[in-house]
Amino acid sequence: MSDSSESIPRDVVVAFAQAFGQLAQEVHRLAPTNTVLTDQAAAHLGIDPAEATSVGQRLPPEERPNLQLALDEVLAASDGGTIVGFSPELTQFSVFSFSALLAGRISPEPIPPVYEEVPVDVDATMRCVAAGIWLVRHDGVPAVIGVAPGPQHSPGPQPIRVEAIAADPDVAQALADRLTELRRRHNVYRRKVLSFSHSEYGEFGISFLRRPTTTADQVILPPADLAAIEQHVVGVARRSAELVAAGQHLKRGLLLYGPPGTGKSHTIGYLMAAMPERTVVVLQGPSVGALGQAAAIVRALTPAMLVIEDVDLIAAERGMYGSEPTPLLFQLLNEMDGLTPTDDVCFVLTTNRVEILEPALVARPGRIDQAVEIGLPDEPARERLLRLYLDRTPHSVTDVAPMVERTAGVTASFMKELVRRAAFAAIEEADGGAASTVEPRHLDAALDDLLERAVPIMRTMLGGSRPDSGEDDAPT
Repeated sequence: MSDSSESIPRDVVVAFAQAFGQLAQEVHRLAPTNTVLTDQAAAHLGIDPAEATSVGQRLPPEERPNLQLALDEVLAASDGGTIVGFSPELTQFSVFSFSALLAGRISPEPIPPVYEEVPVDVDATMRCVAAGIWLVRHDGVPAVIGVAPGPQHSPGPQPIRVEAIAADPDVAQALADRLTELRRRHNVYRRKVLSFSHSEYGEFGISFLRRPTTTADQVILPPADLAAIEQHVVGVARRSAELVAAGQHLKRGLLLYGPPGTGKSHTIGYLMAAMPERTVVVLQGPSVGALGQAAAIVRALTPAMLVIEDVDLIAAERGMYGSEPTPLLFQLLNEMDGLTPTDDVCFVLTTNRVEILEPALVARPGRIDQAVEIGLPDEPARERLLRLYLDRTPHSVTDVAPMVERTAGVTASFMKELVRRAAFAAIEEADGGAASTVEPRHLDAALDDLLERAVPIMRTMLGGSRPDSGEDDAPT
């Protein structure tokens, strides 16, 4: 065995490479070829496919269902149109292109189209062709559409490559434009509630959420505050046509601020339910990294609403505590400023720390036009909350005044958890016997448990006082 440090002479390496290249060419020449796709494309186009013009696009993976709907419409309008499938694995070779495929330089075995199920709503999917050639007509002129997965350069779903091919360059371009127009018209994300994901590796994804069914009577806020929120969001939407006719803009921003657990997200759920025709995109936590994609969707699918939970994570005041502004802050400001006056888009932002927000966001008209504090519920609100949650479970509680008095200073989420624990205690007590019913004693025990035996961090987050704080037994 030779020493591993001994190098191979360059002329030997060059000679080997040349011989290997000649061998590969000879293998390709002698290998059996399949020209079915080439023959079909040539017969359809009326020319050698190698001489046709191709107009290509690279689409993000979330466009797959929209593209499928566009392809279905083009195919339906083509007399005698057809689809020829091929293996999606072919697209991972560096030599793959639709030109090479149709010219016969790549010779796959045609197969029936391979379909994949792609989500298009909660518990709903659409069958999309993974890779195929569509033999169609555009305005009566023969053309070909190629669709296949793009090269996989990063984790996550693959992009989509699309090519419109025709003998006449103008026809190829017109067909590509038609596909774009149909994708926009049939966009499956319109009128849906969407949640985005954005990983540290750049992966982007969309998931579908159920639209809340929250009604106005389930939003326990001071009447003036709820009316202000409704007027700014729902009212403007209802009068959008009249406002545009009067030369007024539709874009608007709403900030909901206050302690955790007071009902900010619940209020947003009501706004979603009150406007069922509106596309909604929700960003929270790491998904704020998909702000650019989210803004593009709401602009394209107006009327729309973009919700950013805990906006202080990206929009803290510049220089506060020595921190630098995040690029997402500038992007958010640019997205809000970039809307046209007739774009019926509402930005709804929430924060638990309004005092640290960047003034350029909250103090400039045209960005945040309305700010409403969602504070701790007062006595009438606590009574409404308690009755609201009790009515969801069997109970025999008639007088809620003692419990309302004992819960002064708690959050709305505290009241919800209180009733849940009382219901659980009633179920445990019944132990499979008679139907469980929440009684006043169950509520008293549950409140004692929350205030005395829950871990300190839970008491603080739910709104209860600390037993060792020096305060009385009532939560602050």
